Amino acid sequence: MAQILDSEAGTVFVGGGGKDYGTPQSLLLKYANRHGMIAGATGTGKTVTLQTLAESLSLAGVPVFLADVKGDLAGLARSGSAEAKLHEAFQKRADTIGLELDYQDFPVTFWDVWGEKGHPVRTTPAEMGPLLLSRLLDLTEAQEGVMNIAFRVADEQGLALADLKDLQAMLVWVGQNADELSLQYGNVSPASVGAIQRALLVLENQGGDKLFGEPALELADIMRQGEGGKGMINILAADQLMNSPRLYATFLLWLLSELFEQLPEVGDPDRPKIAFFFDEAHLLFDDAPKALIEKVERVARLIRSKGVSVWFISQSPTDIPEDILGQLGNRVQHALRAFTAKDQKALRLAAENYRANPDFDIAEAIQNVGTGEAVTSLLEAKGVPGIAQRTLIRPPFSQLGPISDAERAEVMKASPMAEKYDKTVDRESAQEMLAKRAEEAGAEAEEKASAKSDDDLFDMGNEEYKQGRRYEPPEPARRKSSRSSRSDSIAETFGKSLARQLGTRAGRELVRGVLGSLFRGK
Repeated sequence: MAQILDSEAGTVFVGGGGKDYGTPQSLLLKYANRHGMIAGATGTGKTVTLQTLAESLSLAGVPVFLADVKGDLAGLARSGSAEAKLHEAFQKRADTIGLELDYQDFPVTFWDVWGEKGHPVRTTPAEMGPLLLSRLLDLTEAQEGVMNIAFRVADEQGLALADLKDLQAMLVWVGQNADELSLQYGNVSPASVGAIQRALLVLENQGGDKLFGEPALELADIMRQGEGGKGMINILAADQLMNSPRLYATFLLWLLSELFEQLPEVGDPDRPKIAFFFDEAHLLFDDAPKALIEKVERVARLIRSKGVSVWFISQSPTDIPEDILGQLGNRVQHALRAFTAKDQKALRLAAENYRANPDFDIAEAIQNVGTGEAVTSLLEAKGVPGIAQRTLIRPPFSQLGPISDAERAEVMKASPMAEKYDKTVDRESAQEMLAKRAEEAGAEAEEKASAKSDDDLFDMGNEEYKQGRRYEPPEPARRKSSRSSRSDSIAETFGKSLARQLGTRAGRELVRGVLGSLFRGK
């Protein structure tokens, strides 16, 4: 009988066997961090494959983080049962591949951005950064530039961006100080600030403000082990989150980036430190800017040396950019339907990504495998891609399908994460600090204005001061002023008369005579 976990060989069993199938397939834990892909059309068994891989990795002590798009994966928290509807089919499959059907449950922590179907999972704008936030808000290049300026200034001035209100307050401050900031950092357009604020308002109305806040998620809390040394399976409730695909994609990319930035280099460990599953992977790349795709590619290429296993789940390999697809060494390809020319092209491309098997045509096999079957290629010793094999995926040990709300609440209540994350913490951050600055500036301005008013009151040039004293000059001075005025009038009259005389011919003769007598005297 096959074993799910072979500790000596360092493998977990994926599926295999029987006369109609090839060699039994196992995943080498040492090469699980070379990443993987699960692809196939709707209804071909991708979700069950994801569930069985999560179980196998958990049994090997590897923590798992996955997104539950339809609510089906919550069954990992409950044991399968011989009374279950699909028990007979699962038992038959287990017998075919030579596996003992060992029903059991797994340690699960539920997470939810909205805090309804799991513990609130939050981050802060500062941790997410301007690039991912700009992607989330679908900003233009100019608007992204303003967002970068806001983050830079907040960092330089020690203004913590802990939630959405902090970011909104920071943008208001940037807009008010646009002239000064433009000289140092580049143009800050009020129109760009306004556009970002509108985008943030839309995000807030969609409930996205719940994503930002404290306490922020700590990576150590998703990299735990449960009872018996099983890896913790972290399930993100994504059924509601899928209504905001940009928010969904941005959050998962942020989490992957955090793993990349915080985990130390470990080379090639015996098993991954954590396995990360991107369901509906096409949402990560649809309409994504080139810079963001390049970042995902870089993270996927380098994060393996930090012991992180990344799996992309989508309907077709063509949903994943080629540069990233080339990093995925472990592949499980369920059936693809080729009814259109586009589908046929996707089928050919999928077949070309496998190491050829002389026993069958890969493209034909991909098109014809049934539900629960797949064409697999898993890395072998020295990281060499395995030959493509038709594989019957093993049945799950946990419950297939969702659990009740009461069962979910029971799991959440027993989790140690409830006490840590269920209550929001609102500490002093950018919004409060900027409001305090404005209040202090207003009080200082009012104090200066009051002081200036008191000083001006005793100014000799102040009209109120003059009126208050009702100043009147003494009588002698008034008479002197009158005589002076008359004297000025007589002098002015004489001057005008002299000017008229100088303007006449007689006057000119008089001047010549006077000047001549002066020169003769010398």
